[in-house]
Amino acid sequence: MIMIRQSLKTLLALALCLPLLVSCASSTTASIPVGCEQASSPCLQGKASVELTTSKGSITLELNGDAAPVTAGNFLDLVQRGAYNGTVFHRVVRDPVPFVVQGGDPSSSDPATPKSQYGTGSFVDPTTGQARFVPLELSFNGEDQPRYGRVVSNPTELVQLKLSHERGALAMARSQAPDSASAQFYIALKPLPELDGRYAVFGRVTQGLDVVDAIRQDDTIEKAVVLTPGL
Repeated sequence: MIMIRQSLKTLLALALCLPLLVSCASSTTASIPVGCEQASSPCLQGKASVELTTSKGSITLELNGDAAPVTAGNFLDLVQRGAYNGTVFHRVVRDPVPFVVQGGDPSSSDPATPKSQYGTGSFVDPTTGQARFVPLELSFNGEDQPRYGRVVSNPTELVQLKLSHERGALAMARSQAPDSASAQFYIALKPLPELDGRYAVFGRVTQGLDVVDAIRQDDTIEKAVVLTPGL
């Protein structure tokens, strides 16, 4: 009986993690710029605030460029470009336990995109016609620079993460490839330590967590705006 229960717990954990392998889009194998000197989007130095006006109300996000300059800078740039306006929260996982609210697929703002394809899109830079990807970015206490492109699973290292999956954490969704994050993001509905070291947290909800709790699948981001300058 104990073994059966343990097996059920393992299967449940795997089922909960699967929705974050978001981007059913094929994983990129292109060379991904590493660090601010080589980033394909502006880096964020310091912190910035963004407001998401959703169909359920407003959410204020704090982006942390001190700990995640590449990831936060990419998100802020996409907000400024209007890439999130009209996009859909295409994946909301609440059962059997609260997990995440996920959205930000640029293709979901196009009425011609079938719902079955939500979660497969990336941001395509109009100047190059190429999809933009950012590397997995993790910062640790005691280290001057973030680490890039490598999943971390060592418990001794994980406790030193500067940004972890607390309730309200803002992080980038990706496919199985560590460096495949582009535009899609998620907000943690509860602490999710099992995702630490695997996905890049780059901010948090500072206001409107009750709105996040009210969001259901197919709700929308009507508009995303920068409240405080960042880039």
